[in-house]
Amino acid sequence: MLQPKTRKYTKEFRGSMKGLALRGNTLLHGEYGIKAVERGWVDSKEIESARKAINNYTKRKSKLWIKIFPHKPVTKKSDEQVRGGGKGPVDHYVAVVRPGLVLFEISGVSKEIALEALKRAASKISVKTKLVAKNI
Repeated sequence: MLQPKTRKYTKEFRGSMKGLALRGNTLLHGEYGIKAVERGWVDSKEIESARKAINNYTKRKSKLWIKIFPHKPVTKKSDEQVRGGGKGPVDHYVAVVRPGLVLFEISGVSKEIALEALKRAASKISVKTKLVAKNI
């Protein structure tokens, strides 16, 4: 699964996700893509399962670009722990997604195969998305 190799600070505040995606909101490499419609956190497990869904459906014939990376650490304390005692250890990493951000791009296969593969990948992601194409 995706996670940063090193971090200057291991833990982070939750932060705010207001605003729209000002960068990364157009297709750069591929012909078809998935674009986020709402804001949220996309887990590294979701990114990996979406990548597997695309590769399995296209039989690895397509070129795939993953445009997001889970930089943000999410901490979690165990259920048995009493309140207090500070912040818990890092549990997993997430990518912060704002509306308009392109998550995946694909090219090298026919339109029908690409759109079906992206539809399957979009079902694995926890934020609402829409399919976009370069020629539309």
